[in-house]
Amino acid sequence: MFKTISVILIVLVSYFMGCFNGSVITSCFLIHDDVRNHGSGNAGLTNFYRTYGAKYALLVIGCDMLKTVIACLISGYMFRYIFSDWTLGVLVGGLSCELGHIFPVFFGFKGGKGILSGGIIVMMLGLRVALIAWALFLVLACSTRYISLGSIAAAVSLPLSVFFIYHGNLLYTALCVVISVLVIWCHRGNIQRLLRGDEKKFHWHITSTTGQ
Repeated sequence: MFKTISVILIVLVSYFMGCFNGSVITSCFLIHDDVRNHGSGNAGLTNFYRTYGAKYALLVIGCDMLKTVIACLISGYMFRYIFSDWTLGVLVGGLSCELGHIFPVFFGFKGGKGILSGGIIVMMLGLRVALIAWALFLVLACSTRYISLGSIAAAVSLPLSVFFIYHGNLLYTALCVVISVLVIWCHRGNIQRLLRGDEKKFHWHITSTTGQ
């Protein structure tokens, strides 16, 4: 009973931490606007940057990175104490935080696409997992300037790399499949645009495009 209650509490705490979406909080409370009213309507870093430029982007990055790191650390330590399994804790906390980021209860369940938080999860899983995912993302994103393509490739790599690096652990792999499917599902519109050839390419800029 203690273990069950502990897992439920860890999942809930991690989820609610994920609900503190950096793009929504920064746009609503600092810029006095809502990033979801612009561009793709998504509350992720890419749409935030395209809309407002670089001025507040680091704040968004810091918020979304920090909440994921804290969720993974809390869950990791708790699972290591209860189940002697740090990695499982990182995955449970990371997945719950990812769900909060994508479906934030505080913001009408309209959040981001989970790329930045997902990128932190792979880093928390170890250097080898992180190198594969981040290398795929950077190579594809920089060579094509399609952030979505790099993100999708990194998501697909996660369960595959975890399966081989963690010696075929099916529970770890299954949780990674859920994370990967979530990210790909959030990018379903991007996939359609990539197939049509009208996906927007990423462009560096500093200033806002909204006049804020």
